Amino acid sequence: MRIWQVHELGDPIDQLILGEAPDPEIRPGQVLVDVEAVGLAFPDVLQCRGEYQVKPSLPYCPGSETAGRVAAVGDGVDSVLVGRRVVALGGGLAERVALPESSVFELPEALPSTKAVAVPMNYGTTWFALHDRAHLAPGETLLVTGAAGGVGSAAIQLGRAAGARVIAVAGGAEKVAACAALGADEVIDHREVDDLVERVRELTGGNGVDVAYDPVGGDTFQQVRRCMAWDGRLLVIGFVAGIPELKTNHVLLKNYSVIGVHWGASLARDPGSLGRQMESVFALAAEGAVDPLLYPPYAFGNAPRALQDIADRKVVGKVVTDLVA
Repeated sequence: MRIWQVHELGDPIDQLILGEAPDPEIRPGQVLVDVEAVGLAFPDVLQCRGEYQVKPSLPYCPGSETAGRVAAVGDGVDSVLVGRRVVALGGGLAERVALPESSVFELPEALPSTKAVAVPMNYGTTWFALHDRAHLAPGETLLVTGAAGGVGSAAIQLGRAAGARVIAVAGGAEKVAACAALGADEVIDHREVDDLVERVRELTGGNGVDVAYDPVGGDTFQQVRRCMAWDGRLLVIGFVAGIPELKTNHVLLKNYSVIGVHWGASLARDPGSLGRQMESVFALAAEGAVDPLLYPPYAFGNAPRALQDIADRKVVGKVVTDLVA
């Protein structure tokens, strides 16, 4: 089978190499999946560079989520799964992957694999952030930065589904239009406003926002903290623009909370939470409240370009590779 691997750390466009490998061995409790689509995300870029908190051993095959059809099952797994379409957190950029049965979820035939792989990481992270960490309530105001990206677009949809008023922040006309199409109540083009903080205050009658969802970090985080309402909750999702320092005196004066969101570590502590999150999200998908925003899928042979485009912030929505197009 074909597989993309990183043998030396660096930018994916330079270090991702396509090679051949034997099909993976199916161990007890596992399923073998013929891969139809793979979801990619910024942590995959960081792992290629050796900059992520989890550092896999080399050679490393990137890929955050996998969807496809079960080809075979290992001992202890019901053979009824063979032929079923599934999505999983994990897997990677290979034509076949072996995955624990506990990590795969069956898909309705109406949901394309390219859409399905946009769900586990982005919507799982966001569900955990908004509901388990921030306890977002109906009628509250949610500020989303990086709102046209994978997790940002998920935050718009899940925030709206929770009954919140959503203010999205994105850069450029294409991304602003995408956020509006997703249902954001207000969209701010940070390239067009002189003062993001002042604009948010205008939109909230001077009160600020109850919950902020920030996957950007850097200077954006410094602006977001100044947008917080009294008793607000600022969710730390990621650091695309760098890891910011925190002025704790400001946290005290405004009486808001800064809340870390380490979804992956939460799954290790509560493995059953992933199933609960996916059940909730797929139920919303069935209602039409969740419809992942996709960047035009990349062919399997263009995987290095897909990852590099994420790194260079050239994409809108979730990035996927399509193995059956």
